[in-house]
Amino acid sequence: MTQRPRLSAVQSDRAAGVLLGAACGDALGVPYEFAAPPPAGRAPRMSGGGLGDYAPGEYSDDTQMAVCIAEVAATGADLREPAALDRIAANFLRWRDEGATDIGIQTRQVLSRVTGRAGDGLGAAMSEAARDLHEQTGKSAGNGSLMRTGVVALAYLGEPESMAGAARAVSALTHFDPLAGDGCVLWCAAVRRAVLDGTFAGLREGLDLIPAERRDQWAGWLDEAELHEPGYFPNNGFVVTALQAAWSAISRTPVPAEDPAAGVFACDHLRDALYAAVGAGNDTDTVAAIAGALLGARWGSSGIPLDWQRLVHGWPGNRTPDLIALGLLTAGGGEPDRVGWPGCDRMEAPIPHALSTAHPDDDGVILGNLVTDAVEAGVTAVVSLCRVGRAQFAGIPVENQVQVWLVDQPGANANTAFALDQAARMVAGLRAEGHRVLLHCAAGQSRTPAAAARYTMIRSGRDGQAALAEMRALLHEHGYHLNAELHRVVTSFG
Repeated sequence: MTQRPRLSAVQSDRAAGVLLGAACGDALGVPYEFAAPPPAGRAPRMSGGGLGDYAPGEYSDDTQMAVCIAEVAATGADLREPAALDRIAANFLRWRDEGATDIGIQTRQVLSRVTGRAGDGLGAAMSEAARDLHEQTGKSAGNGSLMRTGVVALAYLGEPESMAGAARAVSALTHFDPLAGDGCVLWCAAVRRAVLDGTFAGLREGLDLIPAERRDQWAGWLDEAELHEPGYFPNNGFVVTALQAAWSAISRTPVPAEDPAAGVFACDHLRDALYAAVGAGNDTDTVAAIAGALLGARWGSSGIPLDWQRLVHGWPGNRTPDLIALGLLTAGGGEPDRVGWPGCDRMEAPIPHALSTAHPDDDGVILGNLVTDAVEAGVTAVVSLCRVGRAQFAGIPVENQVQVWLVDQPGANANTAFALDQAARMVAGLRAEGHRVLLHCAAGQSRTPAAAARYTMIRSGRDGQAALAEMRALLHEHGYHLNAELHRVVTSFG
């Protein structure tokens, strides 16, 4: 039985960020894969195109293969067991046949050698095919197993040795070379520590989990990554240089000092480091996907820009809530939380009465709660500040439903100011697109007025105290009781 620690709200946010961060990095790098990276001073964009003629925000094979693993890990399976490896291998074949927009040369060759196989023993047969290919070519240390490995760490947050075994076993399905397995072990160790402690210390800790004869070599490669910019490692199809480019982007990108009044947040590090990863050039989507898994683990889903979260999607029909659910279910051993989330169709509201009132500065924004009927309110987009079920707002197009990770408890958020600011700016962006927007949380009494006040500040330039006073007057009869942290954060914007 795998030991799974009980995660705090902040740790859960970080677990939710692993697969989502990888997908966002992947989609950000797609337009520039084996093409010129953006020129200096111009930020990468999720504009689609690339080698697979992707839609804007669509992720590629990097995340598609990670999803193949996550679908098994999210059931609580021990990924070291033959049955679990069989299922992952079967998912790889299903992906190749149904949804692969691109397949690496090595992976394609391995999968072709087990075509027609199914059932018990498929994982072993695939691993054997990877071994045979290595023995024939002497080359199987590509980046194709590293790019998909981050989610493996979530299944073993309490057991680093078991995690190392699983990372190596899943890698070996397609990549026999021990260096590929080493890279996966190291990156999973980094993801694990980032989720648990919010640091990047796990990468060096992971050296103890690889064979002693290769530790000094890997330590030297990490040193080299910290000395040079990501572009120093342009031939990043190799597992070592791919890891170096990703680690260089993360370790050499400064973490900003938190200054909400100036619009600067510590978690901007995630955005800036992914820009640096894409700037490395060559296999841009893969390097950024690798970096994104670790950055998401460090900064959480709440540290990922909402514009990216709204746009990112990919095979087999996943969007942000699906990627978050796969990560959380993996970390939870296949079990949702005590109220059935993620995975439930509806979340129950803490109060029975619907809130539906227009924002005092913009009647195109409706302030509400979980009881609010979005269709009846006439909205075309929803910004949720709480957990929602899969069918909570079934009448609203899924691409116009944005969920913000924001917990209504002081100290329970990793990026409170950023999340609140992002929510308000998303409302502004949706309004600029012509949408009538429902802004809500569970009860509509704390998070909703906080985000609505921040929206007032952005829209009209009023300070936080005045914006909150306006919300208090508007929602007093509805039980307004902004928690102390949210009050402090709103006023910290100015």
